Amino acid sequence: MDERLTNNQLIEKIYREGYHPKNIDKLRIVRVRVNGKEMSLAHIIRVSREEVYRNLALDIGVHEGEDHKGESIGIIDVTPWESTVIAADIALKYGDVEIGFMDRFSGTVIITGKYSMVSSAVHGVRDFFKNRLGFTVCEVTEK
Repeated sequence: MDERLTNNQLIEKIYREGYHPKNIDKLRIVRVRVNGKEMSLAHIIRVSREEVYRNLALDIGVHEGEDHKGESIGIIDVTPWESTVIAADIALKYGDVEIGFMDRFSGTVIITGKYSMVSSAVHGVRDFFKNRLGFTVCEVTEK
């Protein structure tokens, strides 16, 4: 039997069995993301249930005490991650929405508001990133 493993097989073996070379006592796995100009997710949740807001922690911090019943949620994911600042700014200019979450270290922006405003904001961000910034963009999905 051939003892050589493909990269995928080796990674699976490390996860399954652990990795314990003689001189190293801990395994460090680094998440690497190739920086490109891409919008990989643009999704609209039409009317969300209250537990979705709670599980996304959209009811804490500056949003504590707000009633999000009947509101929609827009989720956008971009690379490079710092582009979230631009996405949030553009979203606010395209619709009367609130920034529920923005993380420039993961590339995620979550916006909330009335469906028409969230839809306008998500489509506006997508179009701006495609036409003005030259990003590769995904289609906007919704449910």
